[in-house]
Amino acid sequence: MSSPKPLVLVLGATGRTGGSIVKGLLASGDFRVAALIRPVSASKSATEALRSSGVEIRLGDLEDSIETHKTNLTGVDILISAVVATTILQQKDIILAAKEVGVKRVIPCDFGTPGAKGVRHLHDQKLEIREFIKQHDIPHTFIDVGWWMQIYLPIPLRSKAPIEFKASTYRLVGDGKAHILLTHNDHIGTFVARIIADPRTLNQAVLIWEDTASQLEAREIGARLSGDGEKLKELYTNVTAEDILQGAAAAKERLKKDPSDYFGHVMQSWNEYLYSMHILEENNLENAKRLGYLDARELYPDIPTTTLEECAKEFYGMEEPAESYGYKQN
Repeated sequence: MSSPKPLVLVLGATGRTGGSIVKGLLASGDFRVAALIRPVSASKSATEALRSSGVEIRLGDLEDSIETHKTNLTGVDILISAVVATTILQQKDIILAAKEVGVKRVIPCDFGTPGAKGVRHLHDQKLEIREFIKQHDIPHTFIDVGWWMQIYLPIPLRSKAPIEFKASTYRLVGDGKAHILLTHNDHIGTFVARIIADPRTLNQAVLIWEDTASQLEAREIGARLSGDGEKLKELYTNVTAEDILQGAAAAKERLKKDPSDYFGHVMQSWNEYLYSMHILEENNLENAKRLGYLDARELYPDIPTTTLEECAKEFYGMEEPAESYGYKQN
């Protein structure tokens, strides 16, 4: 009699990254999948969609006690976290609980761009979780994915998003020539399913990426495939490193006045990530390998990849492309 498939518990399963991971795990056919859902969300349509797809629903919250976490982790072989950015440090208790019940591998919430400590507040919190995991000798895999392709393209003129919102996608940082690593968000789960089943990636960091492009190249693709051409190009603006740092500093001042200011958190992270990628040029394969990452494309050369141009055709085919950036129409 064959042994049961490994059980994977996903945190943040209804989010964009978590949703991609769940789909990838289910599509692989190699795992049983469960999702930790807050009790207040138990009857929401997103939860029902997970249940209908075959995902086991376990009710709980990151703020639960370690004992409650241990109950929710019963029978779990692999824990994957894709929680929202404001709860990164709240992962510690469930990670400790995972160790106590014998979870075989923990994947904390990374799924971003590689880089050094001291540049980005959000990334520093993720690095703190990594150190916490290592200090407690917890089997793990750290996974980063570069930058999402969908939020690297300029929003077309036809979008109903406010002009200020669209303008933020028209900025070129520095000379715009720095190449960064890109991944289609919908494809993250396909790679994750392979990574967590691979003994070579245990206690390693792995970088998922599909294409590389500069901002200049992305803006050229945007002008061409959006159909806006020169009209869109006329709106492109250049910002300096100083402009980016000032934007991050302004966001920090907002957060001093109100630490719960969500927009403040978003703007701080956005500017710090732009600085990391386009000024310090941290989001490239050479730097990732220097930091010790394994290259997912070298590990799994059989997984098909998508180019930024192919993604752009999908992006500009959307009724409202700004939704990829989180914009919601009233």
